[in-house]
Amino acid sequence: MENTTPKNIDEYIAKYPKDVQATLQKIRATIKRAAPDATEAISYQIPTFKLGGNLVHFAAFSDHISFFPTSSGVTNFKKELDQYETSRGTVRFPLAKPIPYALISKITKFRVKETVAKRKNHK
Repeated sequence: MENTTPKNIDEYIAKYPKDVQATLQKIRATIKRAAPDATEAISYQIPTFKLGGNLVHFAAFSDHISFFPTSSGVTNFKKELDQYETSRGTVRFPLAKPIPYALISKITKFRVKETVAKRKNHK
């Protein structure tokens, strides 16, 4: 895979094998449904959804998909995420196991509420 920054999420997804593309498209659709007002972008060279600022990101790696819901997204779902490898703002979903789309949706909806609340508090 070349190291050129993709122009959009379609270009990003197209770099991967068909089975990974299908997973990435499903994650993208899950996030879109959970955050219908968010816009798509490429940030940090990976797919990003923005709502005022960065909402969530996701990326493919050789053996997992990383989902980046910020540290609050990881902290607030610690129990549900305990079977996955996590770090401060990252969750790693192994490609060898089913991707928890419902959990991705739940965390994204949490991030939408959090982002909207922060924007209201800053006004």
